[in-house]
Amino acid sequence: MNELKIRIITTGGTIDKIYFDATSTYEVGAPQVVPVLTEANVSFEYVVEQACQKDSLELTDADRADIRRRVLAAPERHILITHGTDTMTETAKCLADITDKVIVFTGAMAPARFRSSDAPFNFGCAIAAVQLAAPGVYIAMNGRIFPGTAVRKNREKGRFEAIE
Repeated sequence: MNELKIRIITTGGTIDKIYFDATSTYEVGAPQVVPVLTEANVSFEYVVEQACQKDSLELTDADRADIRRRVLAAPERHILITHGTDTMTETAKCLADITDKVIVFTGAMAPARFRSSDAPFNFGCAIAAVQLAAPGVYIAMNGRIFPGTAVRKNREKGRFEAIE
């Protein structure tokens, strides 16, 4: 029986932001997925690969091409990508034609370091989705799993929703 191994590709975004009190600003910090998974005492193998450390509004076409290259080069079939929520759907569309892997994007509306963050819940949903979904590209946010090309961020409601 093959053991589950998930490749986690981090790109930055709010999920990894840290607060600098002296200047009252936020900056993207180190990936927070490892502390969250350690606290959850997960029983699967994973490898974390940092693609970049940017707010998603700063991601370029070259960054998206690099993320795509990393996904295609990964030996794992199960890929989780942490990503800022503002342009997550754009990056998902760049990977939509990859049909031999399960690729799940997730992020957070509040930094993972915040006690009231949605990050741990979103990570959990994404981990479940990457194990159970058919090959394709998905976005796991707000307790839902969406096809990667049929979802949008509703900024007013602070959540993702299906495109009709």
